[in-house]
Amino acid sequence: MEYKTNPELPIIKNGWKGNIVINGEFHNTGIPEKPILWDVVKWKLSRNPQKEEKKADTFKLASCHLESITKSENKIIWLGHSSFIINLNGITLITDPAFYDLSMIKREVPIPCDVNSLNPIDYLLISHDHRDHFDKKSTSIIAKNNPNMEALLPLNATRLFDTDELKTMVKQEAGWYQEYKTKGDIRIIFLPARHWGRRGPFDFNQTLWGGFLIIAGDLKIYFSGDTAYDDKMFKEIQSEFGNIDICLLPIGAYSPKFVMEASHTTPEEAVKIFNDLGGKLFIPMHYGTYDLSDEPLGEPIRRLEKCFDKKELGKKLKRLKVGEEFLFKN
Repeated sequence: MEYKTNPELPIIKNGWKGNIVINGEFHNTGIPEKPILWDVVKWKLSRNPQKEEKKADTFKLASCHLESITKSENKIIWLGHSSFIINLNGITLITDPAFYDLSMIKREVPIPCDVNSLNPIDYLLISHDHRDHFDKKSTSIIAKNNPNMEALLPLNATRLFDTDELKTMVKQEAGWYQEYKTKGDIRIIFLPARHWGRRGPFDFNQTLWGGFLIIAGDLKIYFSGDTAYDDKMFKEIQSEFGNIDICLLPIGAYSPKFVMEASHTTPEEAVKIFNDLGGKLFIPMHYGTYDLSDEPLGEPIRRLEKCFDKKELGKKLKRLKVGEEFLFKN
């Protein structure tokens, strides 16, 4: 076992040794890895108990057309799934681009704009290597239209940037609790998540996974990437950085439990993460765009809204349309 970091970037958390690597594979801290392949085979051979309910669900994400992105106001724009445009203090970020159909998985709601209009972008944030979070076609188009954009990546993610547009991009890799070198009045820190990685049959956990904390002055925005719930991890993040103003958290792809619970959250678990982070505003993601699991497509947001149905809690939930601009003050 060894501990890996990027020696060129600072470690923010006192006493943090780095990410655990065993036989070339990254590991979740203190969490044994599951035999994911066998679980997937068992899942595919099992009957979905929600099959009829899922078939009858007519849910479709609401969307609105997005003409362009500008740097004039602080805003968050949901592009579907885990893809956001975040403009903060004149710096524009994009997270986990996936704009098209994936292999054998249809995108259920179209991208709300011409992908070529997504510029200027300063930083590309990739949380992990799964294809619904790092789609090469989407990323290559963004890179072509943003030649000065830099990529902020997990450890060992540069290996994925092998197209003509991606090879020449400036890249930084970080381990958990490491801060990227950024311009302007903005800080970006890579943080822990409970997940895993794979692109092909022979690269299990070769690339790290995680989330991002974006800080500008007193404002803190947290983008989790994909994660399961952990009763210590998010409390430690709150202890290290204080309460989080805006939390972008996943709520879908949680069924069947025996496959998904080690890497994804239920809506109720996402609320636990929000509370552990001392969150002030919850913006849900990772639902309705791709049909990845057994639950009906609209079930995650319905369950989440039940968690926030009390008047005082309802003010903390912001459900975005795909393409909608959410303006906020720093």
